[in-house]
Amino acid sequence: MSDTMSRITLARRPKGAPVQDDFKQVTESLPAPSEGQVLIAVSHLSLDPYMRGRMDDVKSYAPSVDLGGTMTGQGVGRVLTSKADGFAEGDIVTGMTGWASHACLPGSDLRKLDPSLPPSTALGVLGMPGLTGWVGLHTFGKPKKGETLVVGAATGPVGSMVGQLAKSLGLRTVAIAGGAEKCRLATETFGFDAAIDHRAHDDAQSLRAAITEAAPDGVDIYWENVAGMLLEAVMPLMNVHGRIPVCGMIAWYGGANIEDSNQLPGMWRSILVKRLQVSGFIIFDHWDQYPAFLGDVGPKVAAGEITYLEDVAEGLESAPAAFISLLKGGNVGKQIVKL
Repeated sequence: MSDTMSRITLARRPKGAPVQDDFKQVTESLPAPSEGQVLIAVSHLSLDPYMRGRMDDVKSYAPSVDLGGTMTGQGVGRVLTSKADGFAEGDIVTGMTGWASHACLPGSDLRKLDPSLPPSTALGVLGMPGLTGWVGLHTFGKPKKGETLVVGAATGPVGSMVGQLAKSLGLRTVAIAGGAEKCRLATETFGFDAAIDHRAHDDAQSLRAAITEAAPDGVDIYWENVAGMLLEAVMPLMNVHGRIPVCGMIAWYGGANIEDSNQLPGMWRSILVKRLQVSGFIIFDHWDQYPAFLGDVGPKVAAGEITYLEDVAEGLESAPAAFISLLKGGNVGKQIVKL
């Protein structure tokens, strides 16, 4: 076993979209676990859009990454040394390892994984993104058979979960994705009834016309992953008593393309006159539902009833470039880094 480890740190705060120089890879001595801790050799890392917000020094629902600190994130790996009850060498576990080759974490912060499933599923379809889609749809989307759902970033791990669950409940599902290939995946792999390439539209009016054609009965649930032009396009199409679970707003991350305030009165009026339920939620508030989620979705994944895709980057050093690409829609499926 090597006596050193590598980690990716935040070298500087981004101005707008992150670039490679905002990150730095460092090598240091391997930590030794204290009583109650576990040393893990990380095998897979998760990359997620929320990490962009952690790079800014602003007050939010979770602490920012310190300059020189390890980029935050969930990982899975194998236990090398355990000084915590319930964990033994060789166990496969998951926890907030950060972007690092190794992590030393309290046993209380770790969860052992089912060895019969690929470990990377704990980062995607059976992890935080899958739970986000499941909780958000059922708790805030409140789907009813015969309704219409529109999903932004539909081929990502959250959007694809939302679409498949809604389809199984008898809803019409409309995917919004970037590019012809992602639209093909939305319908052929994830089973959406229709898919619209937002890159084929220069403005909200054009995109709205395409959504109207795909959703002739209006929109009952709009799953908000994107904001920006898509939000502007969808709002006039919402039906009375429609629901909007607000999961993310990737078009506005980094302060770019923030909606002009002149549009806000129209948005607020739609919420009022159509009696819309707009629900912002953070999945960390709902971890108590994880056992129920796993009990429902785990067997469906094992049986092939829920489909998932993973976009795997090789090596810890690839994490910054993969993350930068993710924020631009360059990934296909859940973005994973394999160490």
